[in-house]
This record gives sequence, structure tokens and C-alpha cells, in this order.
Amino acid sequence: MPHHSVLRICHILLLASCIFSSEDFDWTKNEKGSFQYGTFPSGFSWGAGSSAYQTEGAWDKDGKGKSIWDVFSHKRGKTDRNDTGDSSCDGYYKIKDDISLMKDMKLNHYLFSISWPRILPSGIKTDYINEKGIEHYDNMINMLLENRITPIVTLYHWDLPQVLEEKYGGWQNASMINFFNDFANLCFERFGNRVKYWITFNNPWSVAVEGYETGEHAPGLKMRGTGAYNAAHNIIKAHAKVWHTYDAQWRSKQKGMVGISLSADWGEPVDVTNQRDIEAAERYVQFFLGWFATPLFNGDYPQIMKDYIGRKSVQQGLSSSRLPTFSPHEKSYIRGTCDFLGISHFTTRYITQKNFPSNHGNSYFTDRDLAELVDPQWPDPGSEWLYAVPWGFRRLLSFVKTQYGDPMIYVTGNGVSEKMMCTELCDDWRMQYFRDYINEMFKAVKDGVDVKGYTAWSLLDKFEWDEGYSERFGLYYVDFGSKNKPRYPKASVQYYKRIISSNGFPNQREIESWKRKALETCTSSNQLLAAARRKSKENKEHADMPKVWPVHDEV
Repeated sequence: MPHHSVLRICHILLLASCIFSSEDFDWTKNEKGSFQYGTFPSGFSWGAGSSAYQTEGAWDKDGKGKSIWDVFSHKRGKTDRNDTGDSSCDGYYKIKDDISLMKDMKLNHYLFSISWPRILPSGIKTDYINEKGIEHYDNMINMLLENRITPIVTLYHWDLPQVLEEKYGGWQNASMINFFNDFANLCFERFGNRVKYWITFNNPWSVAVEGYETGEHAPGLKMRGTGAYNAAHNIIKAHAKVWHTYDAQWRSKQKGMVGISLSADWGEPVDVTNQRDIEAAERYVQFFLGWFATPLFNGDYPQIMKDYIGRKSVQQGLSSSRLPTFSPHEKSYIRGTCDFLGISHFTTRYITQKNFPSNHGNSYFTDRDLAELVDPQWPDPGSEWLYAVPWGFRRLLSFVKTQYGDPMIYVTGNGVSEKMMCTELCDDWRMQYFRDYINEMFKAVKDGVDVKGYTAWSLLDKFEWDEGYSERFGLYYVDFGSKNKPRYPKASVQYYKRIISSNGFPNQREIESWKRKALETCTSSNQLLAAARRKSKENKEHADMPKVWPVHDEV
């Protein structure tokens, strides 16, 4: 029997088990237990992540075309302090330096994205291929492998070529499906002999909702009640097409995997004994994670989404639902197109029922009929949306296991920001966040959830979309005010490094020493940064001094 046929049969059997092995998630059982010691399974992969637009800079260099984020961030008032990613961390020029940081941390993998307009300036393969862009990623991938770091590559982290937005309307237009497939196919052709882990989309929820519903992100459109659903529909079909392209043309030769990275906050019922709160919490998760995951695993949108959006659409006098539908062929084509599921998770909300009348206006948010609440005691050191609620992580991973037939999971992003004007490399709150969240993931693995790897978000401080540089997620501090954008390790670098070397949490005594030693090292890093800042300030003051020339009396 040909190898390809064996793969196909295995895939069908796996799919069947996924469909029929799903069990009900227990919403009433929330074990907020104590810290657990132990190590992860052998071969567990530890890494860190980034994305092209957030870190590369070089926005108009070496033949790169414009992305929607280049254009969006150049419009006044769209980002904090009108910051842009024009230079960001200058990661485009600092591959060698950054990989040396990864090597020092002993990372097993590095998750990064390829800039679509850096390789295809117009977004269209038949127009022009920018070989300098190809060369950049070739060098990066080769250097990672030389240092025994596995590349995990995202094909789309929000930087759509601007030409495709202007000419076609971006993800509102189904023509993106073929354009994206051509781009992905080119990446498989040029890099697939070395890259074995592909992620089609990072956090398509944000692409759809913040790009086409609220307008907070590029391209900044406010198509309330329809824009997000239409964008998501095309993104799901684009993902499926790319998966099938890899499956048919590349899998047997390259033996890699294609997945997707879905971002999901956990939604916990305010009252676990109240059925309406439980139903509202499930809607929250289904409208967030299930919107994308359910079609890929089961072939269609969650029933609750179809019911709620369909009913509200009828009440609003529309002839059909604002949620698009998949044809029978599309359902079978989309179902099962996920070799692994990437989960990006940062925070949790309490959820309760709240009715929004249909005359309240069309909106993704009002379609859900729920209210989000937070506990004022939850720590929130940085982003206004990001509260540290570690137990929600275990709950989410357990939900994924039961809902989608125990898929292979890679955590593709987990971390915390700080939002402060002064520099602070002794980030004890980030160490606490990593300690607690990674331990909840450890509990989930012990529960039987098939988590294969963890990606700390993020390697470096970087451009944070509409928040500009006002928030910092990095393990490494980047001095954006300095011409060379030097990197300084925060205490969390040493702490995460010890988690990696121990493959978990060996014992209480050792873990307590990690934090103490990490805080000792960050004190010297703070002194180095302060000295560099003083020198930079002195140089600037000297450069700004008025030039005084000697005055000669006229003869």
C-alpha cells in the first residue's frame, strides 16, 4: 500500500476517534489545588515566540512591500503615541544576536512568523517573488537549526499585504483563500525541507474582531455584526486549503505538520450552580475558541453560535443569518484539517448571563448575550485586559481535550506584560506568572491532556499593536531609545531557563532558590542598563549643544 494511502487511512481513523470520543466538560468541577512538583514528559519542548511585524523593523527595506500594519500605524491616532513598527527591535538585522540569546536559554524551539509582503510584496505570487526576503528567512532557519533550535513557523501573524486590502478588501474577500494558499505553497517549497511545524494563522479571532468589527487593529474597519464573521469564514477556508495543499503535495516528502494557533481566554461561570451562568460561560468559550476550532475538528460552527446569531438576525428583519454557512462539501473539506492545535492563552473572565435585545444593534459582542467580570483581587501588572488567573489555564486545556477529541496541543503563547514608565528588569510578577501558569499546564498534562510544548510570550519586548511600545511582554528588555536597540535580560530569563533545564518543578527548595538567584542577576543588569542610559543621554546632550565658532576681528 502506498505511504500516502496509509497516511490518509490513519487520518480518517484519527478523525473518527476525534468525533466520537468527545465527552462532556464538567463546568461545576474547578479544582484550584495547591502547587504540584514534578517534571514534564521526556521530549517536552520549551520555547519562546515573536512575530514579524512586531520585531523585524526594516519595514521598507530590501524589496519588502507594505503591509496593512505599515499603513495603519502610520495614520495618526491609531496607536499609542503614534508608535509604529518601522524599526521596532531591528530583529531583521539582529538574527545572530537574538539566536545567541535563545541558545543561552537552551530553548528547544523558536516560534516566529514570516512576513507575507517581505516575500511577496504585492501579496500575489505571480507578480513578483522577493528573493532577498526568502534569503532572510533561509538564513534565520539555518542558524536556528545550527544551534539545535527547532523553528515553528507562523504563516500569518496579521501583516496582510496592503495591496490585497486595497484591491480586494482583504479578508472580507474569498479571493484571499487562493492568494494565501499560493504564499503558503511557496513557503513549503522554499523552507519545508527544514521546517516541520507550520502554523497557518495566529489568533484569527483578533484578525476578525479587532480588524473588521471594532477597528482597533489594521485594517481598522468597523463592519459591526458582519465583518468579523465574514473574515473568519474566509480565514477558516484558507486554513483548510493550505492544510490540503501540504497534505497532497508536501507531507510525504517533508513529513511535517500543519496546525493553527487559536487564542482563547477562559470563561468561568460566576455561579457554577446556576445553569444560566454555565450556559453563558460556554457561549463565551464557543464564540472565542469554538468559532474556529469546531469547524476544523467537526466541520461546522458551534451550534450555539448558529442558534444565537441566526435568531438575532431574524429578529432584526434579515432574510438570512449574519453568520455565513458552509456547504456540505466545505464541511467535509474543512473537517480534520488540524495536525496539532496551537493554544495561546493569557487570562480568564468570570461570565454571567446578560440579555441584549435585538434592537441593540448588530455586534459580535451583543450576539453572545453575556457579561464579562473580573475579580478585583486578580493581579494585573500590565495590559488592562490581562489579569493573572492561573487556574483558568488548566480549565481551558481540559476543555480542549474533552471538546475536540484529545488533540495534540502546543502552547503557542503565554506570558504577561508590564506597563510602566520606569525601567524594571527585576520582574518578579512575571516569574510568579510563569511559575503558576506553567504549573497549571503541568497539572493538565498529569490529567491526561496531550500538551507537547510550551512557548513563552515573548522573547523580546516589541511593538504591541495599538498599544505601541507602552506595554512590554519580553523576557528581554529592549532599549528602544538607543540606536542599536540593545537587549537586557530580565530576571524572568534566568527563572525560565531553570524551568527548562529542570523540565519542570523538581522540589520546593530548589524552586525557591531560582527566584532568589534570578533577582540577584537582574540587579547587575539594571546597573548596566542605567549606565548605558546615562552615556546615551550625555552623548545626546553633547550632540545637541550649539556649535560655537571663534570670532575673529575684522582686519
